[in-house]
Amino acid sequence: MSDEALRQQIQILKKHNARLKRIAHDARSKLDAALDGTGLCLWQLDIPSGKLVIFNRRWGAMLGYQPKESRALFSEWKESLHPDDAAEVLKAFYDHIEGKAPYYEALHRMIAKNGGVTWVLDRGRISEWDEQGRPLKVTGTHIDMTKEKQYESQLAMLANHDPLTQLANRHALRNAFSQMRRENALCVAFIDLDDFKHVNDTFGHRSGDRLLIQLSQRLSGVCPEPVVAGRLGGDEFVLLMPYGQDDPLVAQVGRACLQAALTPFELENGTATIGASIGIVQAQAQEGFSAALSRADEAMYRIKRNGKNGVGLG
Repeated sequence: MSDEALRQQIQILKKHNARLKRIAHDARSKLDAALDGTGLCLWQLDIPSGKLVIFNRRWGAMLGYQPKESRALFSEWKESLHPDDAAEVLKAFYDHIEGKAPYYEALHRMIAKNGGVTWVLDRGRISEWDEQGRPLKVTGTHIDMTKEKQYESQLAMLANHDPLTQLANRHALRNAFSQMRRENALCVAFIDLDDFKHVNDTFGHRSGDRLLIQLSQRLSGVCPEPVVAGRLGGDEFVLLMPYGQDDPLVAQVGRACLQAALTPFELENGTATIGASIGIVQAQAQEGFSAALSRADEAMYRIKRNGKNGVGLG
């Protein structure tokens, strides 16, 4: 082949190579767009070297890192695992590497650069072996699940907490009653506010809501940790106390809650005063939540009939 023919052949090969590079670049851009659009990060681990190849940059961005700020190494990934999840995640990974599981999958937390927590769904599978059948590379994806976990947490909050005060709602109180009565003696306190209607009529319902929020915070503050405070609705509250009726803590908590209601409330448009009538009973054997609550309600009404603002043991 002449020199001229060789030069022409080289030019043709260069053009073909440039075309292939453009096609590869275009394909890479489309892959990045597709992965970023779905929130997926594609990764590949070279097991012998511990190097990670990240095919798009969502992994670093997800953890708050700028491009090339974090090293793409298996050791770096391990250090980013949440300490409460690390052992379980690594077990799932090595179970796959050792042939104990057909693939690697873990839903776990990672620590971001700023110390925040990111939830990740991580999946992978061995994609290459050496001549002796030992795993060389693992290829997989992970996706940021933080918003989904936050949404899940919000749903759980709505399902079990009063939306205004964040105290336990009736559903959560019923569940807590069933759980607590299996473990200890249990007292139920029914709290009905006195003169709350006057607050709504005088200051408005918005101020009335602010008062309920403040009172809920006070109740949470005066109740020791085992006590569950909840709101049934309106101005009706409930306490579940894991003590027998003769335990001095029962009367002590009751009086503290009464004082929390009697202490004036500073609102945006003035100072409001209310009171509370509190009836307390001990749950009987085989008695359900509704029955115990009804008896506590009766004990509370005896206080109201006798002048309000008091604590009565039924």
